[in-house]
Amino acid sequence: MNETLKTLYDRFYTPLPIPDARQEIEDAHRQLIQRLGKPEQKLVLRIIDAKDHIIEETSIDSFISGFELTWKLSSELNSFGESRLAAKVGKLSTK
Repeated sequence: MNETLKTLYDRFYTPLPIPDARQEIEDAHRQLIQRLGKPEQKLVLRIIDAKDHIIEETSIDSFISGFELTWKLSSELNSFGESRLAAKVGKLSTK
């Protein structure tokens, strides 16, 4: 089921437009790379990649959790509606 939800996430999720923050990150990254040697540059890239991976997984997990909550609420409301209907039908048939 998670694969289906991930497919829905990929289809419907639109990243927030935050160009200023992205540009600031790019500028800081470029400055840092200019000041570091190759081993340190690779370390910075590994850190950025790991951070990006965590953010992506967290976003997907939030989407899936929200979907599951919506599904449970929908089921609960359906059950509630059916039990109210059954109660009303029961009252009508006893009259």
